[in-house]
Amino acid sequence: MDIETFREYCLSFPGTTEGMKWEHLCFMVEDKIFVIIAIDEGNSFSTKCTPEEFEELAARDGIHQASHMAKKQWVQIDNLEVLNDTELKKRVATSRALVLSKLSKKVQEKYK
Repeated sequence: MDIETFREYCLSFPGTTEGMKWEHLCFMVEDKIFVIIAIDEGNSFSTKCTPEEFEELAARDGIHQASHMAKKQWVQIDNLEVLNDTELKKRVATSRALVLSKLSKKVQEKYK
């Protein structure tokens, strides 16, 4: 998947905004990051995951613990080619759902 298609997919979720933080492009819901991508560093990106997913994902080539993020709760994927399009979309959707689940029920209802 190319970067523009990836960007469009991330923005397709209701309430998603984008912005720059720490010189990286971020996709957020209610100002909470669910994807952070280093465009200037080969499009490596990080997503939130469950501890169970972390073990499975980190065992794959090109995926490891995300730097400066909660241990075993965020993975860094070396580039947009590590996962096929279906897996990539699932990873983004799962990350967003995990972030959204930590917000208040009232906020969650806005995005159902």
